[in-house]
Amino acid sequence: MSSLYQARNKSAGIVHIDIVVEEGFVLSELAAITDTIRIANRVAAKTLFSWSFHSAVGGSVASPSGLSVETSTVPKRPCSDLAFFIGNADPHYGGRALHEIVSRYRHAGTEVYLLAEAATQYIGEHRDSGLHTTHWENMQVIRETRFVDEMTLSLAVEGQGVVTCAGMGATIDIMLNLVGQLATPGIRTSVADIFLHEKVRDPETAQPFSGTNASGSGDKIVDKAIHLMQTKIEDPVSIGEIAARIGVSCRLLERRFGLALNTTPYNHYRRLRLSAAKNLLLNTDLKVLEIGIACGFQSGFASVFKEQYGVTPVRMRRRRREIHSPGRFLEIL
Repeated sequence: MSSLYQARNKSAGIVHIDIVVEEGFVLSELAAITDTIRIANRVAAKTLFSWSFHSAVGGSVASPSGLSVETSTVPKRPCSDLAFFIGNADPHYGGRALHEIVSRYRHAGTEVYLLAEAATQYIGEHRDSGLHTTHWENMQVIRETRFVDEMTLSLAVEGQGVVTCAGMGATIDIMLNLVGQLATPGIRTSVADIFLHEKVRDPETAQPFSGTNASGSGDKIVDKAIHLMQTKIEDPVSIGEIAARIGVSCRLLERRFGLALNTTPYNHYRRLRLSAAKNLLLNTDLKVLEIGIACGFQSGFASVFKEQYGVTPVRMRRRRREIHSPGRFLEIL
């Protein structure tokens, strides 16, 4: 069964992670991976995780900050439990195709995680209809080239056999969740405390600013409308009022949303409110009724939520609690 964190749990061994970097890789993402597992080893007082650096051709690979890492060539027959791909900091950077290397790891049974720009490059190469995510800044690159139909702005999502991730600061959340599942929740908490990381976000949490900056539509009318929607989550206004406030007709607004985002203003507005509701559901202890009201659903919240996510709010929260129980792996809904 496919899962977000279904890395092979070696009962008597060490979890090994291959870190595959591209020239111009994002240094903060590399540090988030290595420091999280390094500190986990220190807290556990034994080696729980090991790692190695790889690149397409091997040798020294530099980040934009000027710091470099020495890498080995990606093995022809990988034997790692996990593989993290860190792309070039420029989402427009072409670089080497990822498909062959990713396929190599997948064929070996390795769980593959693509961070930010690596996810953007992979999505562009595949042009499939699977559900993916990447950093919200890269959404503009994706929409410019129109190579994917369905995107989510979650921190991480499993799709087509790989896990695409937002990267950047969310990499720590992904790694801490892994530590909690592959080691123990107690070790995860200790590592988070050392990082001064107050709350470990659920991978399905929406990225900050999603829906506003993330729209990347290039259409000022659409962006103004979305910004207004974002400020009216708890007390939603009508689409007619939104159109009036930005000085356009409802028909024009409908047409611009269709061209820019392939949706209607109403559907986009509802999705923003449901995304906010899911964040509260996964990351707070508010009652479901309170969450519905806080996101502008005075009635019918559970049914609308299930229509969007395929599961009721109560069931989603219950799954999250089950998932974070000791000994359980975090499964994608």
